[in-house]
Amino acid sequence: MIARIPRLLTLTAAVGAALLIAQTPASAQEASPEKSLIRVNATLQSYNFVRPWEKGAPTPRRGLGALLEGKRVLVTAELIVNSTYIELEHPSTGAKTPAEIVARDYEANLALLAPIDPKATVLDDLVPLKLNLGTKAKDKLQVWQIEDNGDAVTTDVEVLRVAVNRYFLDGTVFLVYQVVGSLQARANSFTLPVIKDGKLAGMLLSYNSKEQTSHILAAPIIEAFLNDVSDGEYTGFPNLGIAIEQTLDEQLRRFAGIEGVEGGVFVRQVGHGSSAEKAGLKEGDVILAVNGNAIDSRGNYVHPDYGKLNFSHLVRGGAKVGDTIKVDLVRDRKPMSLEVKLERKNPEDHLIAPYMFDRGPRYLITGGMIFQELSTPYLESWGENWETRAPFKLVHAQALPEKYEEEGRDKLVFLSQVLRTPSTIGYEDLGFIVVNQVNGKKINNIADLSAALRQPNGQGLHKIEFEGYPNVIYIDDRVSQIVNQQLIQYGINQLERLD
Repeated sequence: MIARIPRLLTLTAAVGAALLIAQTPASAQEASPEKSLIRVNATLQSYNFVRPWEKGAPTPRRGLGALLEGKRVLVTAELIVNSTYIELEHPSTGAKTPAEIVARDYEANLALLAPIDPKATVLDDLVPLKLNLGTKAKDKLQVWQIEDNGDAVTTDVEVLRVAVNRYFLDGTVFLVYQVVGSLQARANSFTLPVIKDGKLAGMLLSYNSKEQTSHILAAPIIEAFLNDVSDGEYTGFPNLGIAIEQTLDEQLRRFAGIEGVEGGVFVRQVGHGSSAEKAGLKEGDVILAVNGNAIDSRGNYVHPDYGKLNFSHLVRGGAKVGDTIKVDLVRDRKPMSLEVKLERKNPEDHLIAPYMFDRGPRYLITGGMIFQELSTPYLESWGENWETRAPFKLVHAQALPEKYEEEGRDKLVFLSQVLRTPSTIGYEDLGFIVVNQVNGKKINNIADLSAALRQPNGQGLHKIEFEGYPNVIYIDDRVSQIVNQQLIQYGINQLERLD
């Protein structure tokens, strides 16, 4: 609470203090919610993965960003996902300026914004935050918020533990602070900076009102993100590219040949084209240590400041793309070591994209037949429990893509649905079938399909071969072209998206 100024303070002294503050550079002033936070207003418009030519209705989203040096504003990537417009708003005056995205990483759930106009003055009187990297268990932090009227709201929370946990996307985990404390909801509460000793300690990710616990995106991950951005070309966090299993079960330890060995995790799967595959890791290997850090049977190692952490932090928190890590393992009951050069596998490098933001799904429509490249967001459009509700063959392909990767496919093209048109008579009930060839040409991506459909056979027909029933169908190119023009007239204004 700010104390009132005593009545004995003279007018001269008050004026002098005001002049001193006015003449003090913003960077030298003390950080505070009303001086270091920025309201961020975004308009989002998501893509439709079932009707890929459509987009959803625009929706607003509002949050708070942390002002950093260089008039950059840090927010969670979730705040600006699929954004069509972003603006920065002064917390007190309400002055606004359009903003652009400098860098974003949906896996790390971080984005950096800046005013589009470099001469914009909206941020000039505000105080940039510096990072505090020293948070540990039992530390006290503050969650900063701003009321609609510009007043500051601070909430004290205590760090229960430091762990590795999910940020925004399934399957991606990073360092988090787990804290306890009751938070008050405010109008700008989508993204909230978290402070320690006047410096940025993290960004709030989630809040459980029943248990009054929160997860906070940790400052060391923010530091790595900002360091990567600093050279003007964002690379991202590296991937090892393996799936593991704990080795608590004695039968599994005997199977893996590590009965007399302490700790270790079993490599269940090695991703195609991953850092691990390129270095020679194999399914069935047992990882015992990474860079000299012993890995226990649960997949943890002992961090000097945080205690037990999942060993993924050694890759996604303690290293960067291009670094080499040493992996000690057991293979066929024999100890060995591998040098693994860390790379990043971007979502577009996967056969089936694990996530897709800021662009629509690739598709092609011909004669009423709708073809797409399979993605996890398409399967997720089937709602909760999509693993059991979405078409089984497509879910199976998403879970076990190795067969198609070995065939040399870049993407998995499938027939998603068939509109009733003169070109598709008899085929109306087809759907969810993987495409193998069209007009004798192998289909490795949607661009291949587009090229193949420009070359019908001598009878003016397209021969489409599928992985399953009905195996082969034929469609008339001339009729399909007529139908395509009719589809455009009736509202499908874009028949393909190839990039």
